[in-house]
Amino acid sequence: MEITSLDQLDLTRQYTYADYLTWRVQERLELIRGYIWKMSPAPSRRHQQLVGKFYLPFGNYMKGKPCQVFMAPFDVRLPRKNKLTNETITTVVQPDLCIICDPAKLDDAGCIGAPDLVIEVLSKGNTKKEMKEKFDAYQEAGVREYWIVQPEYDNVLVYTLNEQGQFIGQHPYDESDTLAPLIFPNLQIDLHEVFEE
Repeated sequence: MEITSLDQLDLTRQYTYADYLTWRVQERLELIRGYIWKMSPAPSRRHQQLVGKFYLPFGNYMKGKPCQVFMAPFDVRLPRKNKLTNETITTVVQPDLCIICDPAKLDDAGCIGAPDLVIEVLSKGNTKKEMKEKFDAYQEAGVREYWIVQPEYDNVLVYTLNEQGQFIGQHPYDESDTLAPLIFPNLQIDLHEVFEE
């Protein structure tokens, strides 16, 4: 039976990326550890504005470098250890922005493996997912740096992966700060310009 509606799926069941590939639903979905998370149909103007303002400095900085920046919708498959097949992958997300420096992780379907840096802009209704579920999934997958942008407070929470594979949080960065990714220290992002409307 072809799946064309979210109503046809059991939201209490775990699915794989292979299942995800067969669905023909209109809604945007993510899988986190096999469970379906429905994405908001259209992010707010402010959300999209912030995504764009982060994309520009990263995009310009990456010119001529092996790293690439991608915007949602862009599937990022996060396999658990040694589980690299569509039938065993249970997490597929669409980060607002992700930077990938290993071209071997890229294929026609998107990215398989942890991006080097992920940026998620919070929206109403997705805070729990970004702050808990995706945080855990990105940490487990080995994302080196994770930024959570909080438009409500005009700040950015930055987490970097330590040698033990745990995210370590820094103090919140706000519109008075210039933020440089740990993995790209020469890239300076003026948060006043980012948060200015």
